[in-house]
Amino acid sequence: MSSEWLSKILTTDTSWQVLAQAAALADPFRAKVFNITPENVAEVIQRRGDLLKLVLPDFSKFCQTNLKTQPQEVLQVLWDLWLPLGIKIAAQRQQLGKPLIQGILGAQGTGKTTMSRILGLILQHLGYRTLSLSLDDLYKTYSDRLALMQQDSRLVWRGPPGTHDIHLVLSVLDQIHQSKCPVIVPRFDKSAYGGAGDRTTSEVITNPIDIVLFEGWFVGVKPIDPGVFITAPPPILTDADRQFANDINNQLKSYLPLWERLDSLIVLYPSDYRYSLIWRKQAEREMIAAGKSGMTDSEIEEFVNYFWRSLHPELFINPLLNSSAVDLVIEINADHSFGNFRFPIS
Repeated sequence: MSSEWLSKILTTDTSWQVLAQAAALADPFRAKVFNITPENVAEVIQRRGDLLKLVLPDFSKFCQTNLKTQPQEVLQVLWDLWLPLGIKIAAQRQQLGKPLIQGILGAQGTGKTTMSRILGLILQHLGYRTLSLSLDDLYKTYSDRLALMQQDSRLVWRGPPGTHDIHLVLSVLDQIHQSKCPVIVPRFDKSAYGGAGDRTTSEVITNPIDIVLFEGWFVGVKPIDPGVFITAPPPILTDADRQFANDINNQLKSYLPLWERLDSLIVLYPSDYRYSLIWRKQAEREMIAAGKSGMTDSEIEEFVNYFWRSLHPELFINPLLNSSAVDLVIEINADHSFGNFRFPIS
């Protein structure tokens, strides 16, 4: 989106609408995702333009404060993806007639947390009260995870299935569904105990929530046939690796009641899952360059491989992409940009 086009949107000049309507219909699949037709495209673009005017001041502050970038650098993504997706989720909430639980699944570096926060901002301007909830907020306490590690020394990192307090989050979501207030929402401080992390001050929600944006690296992921571990891809190589993968697979069963609470699921999917390793190395190098502590490349590889051994993307994410549990798949390119949209095949 050029600065000239933006200035026209923000004024009474309507010449931009012709180009915007043509662009909205140019990709038939995206048009289908956002329910855009030749008959309604003028109305859709006008509404999106009006929403942009409302959102832009808060969006600009968010970009400068949280993304450390100028808003014009990501305006195109705001226009092409975040605004229409926010409108789509709002329409789903209106049609549902009760609090909507929107799942967002994405590996590290796919932008799931940023998307959740920007969607929350947009939905607020559409008149909906939202709650951003991360799988990271649901970890068991530090003391509980210490006890857990004594039971299973393989759980050296927080994150895999089995390290979360499922009953707590089920209680939170059920209270939201029933429009009960206040709701005590757990929050997690990753810096506590030297980076081991622990529960921190909970957030008290005093008004009914319309939409929960629930994001995480395996939100919606379900158990698979353990037979696949016999010929699993690297880094699942040894009998011990296969046993670990199978045990984590069994842990996923306890998450199924949580996934049943999801009304919709969006998957942010790297076109190559190995991008996550590249992205993590880039992030750590930037932290080190900024004078902060960070992991070495070998430590990062050990860390990422640990999670690939627990829930390998080829084994757990790929089957999900073709299931009825997923409503939309958005591919993520190597440079973190958004690529193709697609629906599950089935």
